[in-house]
Amino acid sequence: MPIDPDAVGAKGEPTSRSWDSRDVMLYAIGVGAGLDELALTTENTQGVDLVTLPSMAVILGGGMNALADIGSFNPVLLVHGGQAFTVHAPIPTSGTVTTVGEVTAIWDKGSGAVVEVTSSSKLEGSDDVLFSNTTSIFLRGEGGYGGDRGPSGPQNEPPDTAAEDQIVLSTRDDQALLYRLSGDHNPLHSDPSFATAAGFDRPILHGLCTYGFTGRGLIQGLCDGDATRLTSMEGRFSSPVYPGEALTVRMWRTGDGEAVFTTHGADDRIVISAGRTTWND
Repeated sequence: MPIDPDAVGAKGEPTSRSWDSRDVMLYAIGVGAGLDELALTTENTQGVDLVTLPSMAVILGGGMNALADIGSFNPVLLVHGGQAFTVHAPIPTSGTVTTVGEVTAIWDKGSGAVVEVTSSSKLEGSDDVLFSNTTSIFLRGEGGYGGDRGPSGPQNEPPDTAAEDQIVLSTRDDQALLYRLSGDHNPLHSDPSFATAAGFDRPILHGLCTYGFTGRGLIQGLCDGDATRLTSMEGRFSSPVYPGEALTVRMWRTGDGEAVFTTHGADDRIVISAGRTTWND
């Protein structure tokens, strides 16, 4: 059965995810944190408390089982289009969350369908939402059924001026091998033959790894390096990144505790567009 546009509102069954300090440090190292960010990468440094990168919400949240009700599609033709998260309190360095995902939009883009899933995650023993995620996926070949096209046109466009802040971050040649240890074992990011079959010269970096690098850049540029201050982040994946590329995060403040951003690859192409972030001053 094709994509069912009436599946908007469908919810998946609750799922649980637990983590500990090792997972927190492994994720941080997977998105490039190192010796100059010991609050993210060590748990026993004198005078330094371990903290969780807020972007870790995107791998702890889940909720994608809500897609079970949208109809059939070829998962090989699925493209991760965009990602957003909001943290309502700092994520602890260990815990368990229960997450419920809901299909919140289905749009007909002609060549494919865009499906948006929004999830809310609550810490075990609490009735309050700890963090929420919105994931946008593009299903190639599933559009053209005459449905609502959804929003179009530029969003979160930066002003036509030089960036107010710019952070350059280096990725390692083996960055994808580190990041996959946090749970994403898609062979596109590790198997050269699989990557070649998918049309790439070699394995590409996970989009959410580039996203995590970008989050670190925003923390450095806007939050004085304090990861607990970043409260939300959103962006669209515009171009794949190869491990070993340098990433440049450019930021423009748009208000108190608000900014738009873009992330660029080594040749200055935009790899994350329509970026917006908020933080606590």
